[in-house]
Amino acid sequence: MSSPPRDAARAIPVLLPSAEIHAPPSPRTHRTLRRLQSAHALGARAALTPQPSLISQQRKAEQRNVSPTRSSSLNRSPQRGRANSDATPPLMHQMNTITAARRAGSTKPVFSHGHLSLQHIIRDGPNDGDFLGALESARWKVIDEGIKSAEDGMSTLRIYVWLVLLDAPIMPTDDYLALIHRGASPAYAKIRNDTFRTLTTDPLFRRRVSEASLIRLLNAIAWKLHDANEEQRPPERPRSSRSLRPRQSFTGSVSSVGPEPGVYVQGMNVLAAPFLYAARSEAEAFVAFHSLLTRECPAYIRGAMDGVHRGLALVDKVLAIVDPKLAMYLTAKGLSAEIYAFPSVLTLCACTPPLPEVLRLWDFLFAYGPHLNIVCIVAQLTIMRDQILNSPSPNKVLRSFPPLNSDLIKSVTIGIIKKIPDDVYLDIVSHAL
Repeated sequence: MSSPPRDAARAIPVLLPSAEIHAPPSPRTHRTLRRLQSAHALGARAALTPQPSLISQQRKAEQRNVSPTRSSSLNRSPQRGRANSDATPPLMHQMNTITAARRAGSTKPVFSHGHLSLQHIIRDGPNDGDFLGALESARWKVIDEGIKSAEDGMSTLRIYVWLVLLDAPIMPTDDYLALIHRGASPAYAKIRNDTFRTLTTDPLFRRRVSEASLIRLLNAIAWKLHDANEEQRPPERPRSSRSLRPRQSFTGSVSSVGPEPGVYVQGMNVLAAPFLYAARSEAEAFVAFHSLLTRECPAYIRGAMDGVHRGLALVDKVLAIVDPKLAMYLTAKGLSAEIYAFPSVLTLCACTPPLPEVLRLWDFLFAYGPHLNIVCIVAQLTIMRDQILNSPSPNKVLRSFPPLNSDLIKSVTIGIIKKIPDDVYLDIVSHAL
């Protein structure tokens, strides 16, 4: 029996109906991010108009259209802020519409901008002011048609779709360069200890992304997070009354307490890798990566990485709901998600090759919410089910997950979502915030 529909998530900047087409400038000339005539690029200009933002429109739509089964639980969690389950239409409604159409052999379901290509939607935006409709259509096209790319996963469109779906702000390249020119951040030694190990077995990544590029990106992120911490640091108190800061338990990374912003933690190098691979510039990768960290999963890099540990507990909980036999077998073997799924949760499955499949899975996650990575991990476990149950030492099986098959994982994930109770799903939505 299907549970109530799951809300899809996202917000994109306000678009203008028309704008000049900009050729991608070099950092040596205009020192600005490469731009398309896109929803992302037009967002900054729209801020100058009296037109309400897409987020404002979306919030009003939610207040009118939240389902009765969702409204009570959402109202209990006002502190979670913008999350990836806040947009309409519901993910399951959209997916069920597509599935029903395919099963009946009929034409594809009609969305307001369904007649346009994904590239056209991203490049030009809605010409009728229907921002929610354009976003709905873009999400549908991501899940139904995918983002066209070569066998190696390269696409001229993908990074711009990601920037829109992640609601990333416009950032001058000079801002990124300023962070680079500050030199080594407090986390520099830890970064250098991680970068040389990033996706070492992936020839596609090693051929396209240099270690120097990864170091620069992570060092800039570390400075940005460091600055945010400094801004929120309380005034100094006398040494006698100053409390000690707890150390980072997982990696020994920079300490953090309470509500402070995140810090650099081990594993961020792998999480950053797909952005550098997909982007056309380091500055693009930076603004997308920073938006992911600070808007979508800040609890993954805050304190003792509490968001990651909450996610791991949810992997166990969801697996027990959808496959009790498999969950009990792993429990009997002393295998909780904390033991085998930590990298998959922290890196949104980027730790599992091949990289082109990671990119395609991320298309789905950014369209409907990175929180769905929890369900994607459970989907991988159910795909491995027979191999795990038939192994006397399943820990050996779980040391490395099978190569990603994004289409299969997405299909299984959609099926699992229907089985998750509302309260557990809400926990999934908010676990990384």
